[in-house]
Amino acid sequence: MLPIGLLMKEHRLIEQMFGVIEKETGIFRQENKANPVFISRAIDFIRNYADLCHHGKEEGILFRDLSRKKLSPKHTRIMDELIDEHRQARAKVHELVRANEKYSTGAPEALPQILKCIDFLVDFYPKHIEKEDKQFFPPCMDYFSPAEKKAMLAEEREFDRSMVHRIYQDKAEQPAEPDVGTWYFKTCHQKV
Repeated sequence: MLPIGLLMKEHRLIEQMFGVIEKETGIFRQENKANPVFISRAIDFIRNYADLCHHGKEEGILFRDLSRKKLSPKHTRIMDELIDEHRQARAKVHELVRANEKYSTGAPEALPQILKCIDFLVDFYPKHIEKEDKQFFPPCMDYFSPAEKKAMLAEEREFDRSMVHRIYQDKAEQPAEPDVGTWYFKTCHQKV
């Protein structure tokens, strides 16, 4: 398996979850009310799986190793776009967290913000995934030797094995919810 194979497999699960989120959002619209518990679970999936696990491997392994190569201008541009898109998604999830907190404490006027954030994410992820799967991942494998690809795949698997420990160790050390972007950059390169 190539290092991108694991990432592309994760894309399928992310797409599946966003199908569930989109369906649930339709119910929110029909009933003119949200389900804060469902939103919290969706946020947990996006933050921990899509961002920390998946984007963590992209940025902390694949993009890191690509940044050491002489990339074509096109691939440099796309990688920069992808990193910026990750930041945009993190910011939108942060907005969703705040809107869901308001809604959960009895502020129904937060519903439009919840829907706006979810609509952004439901639209964003399929386009982002398509860009990676079709425009970026396959040609970027040409920059690596077979040994480098094997080493990256092994590092991705180790990243997955240790991630749950990093998440819950951090939660135990910082009971207040940390900013996900800060948490990611602080921990994703640490060895557990």
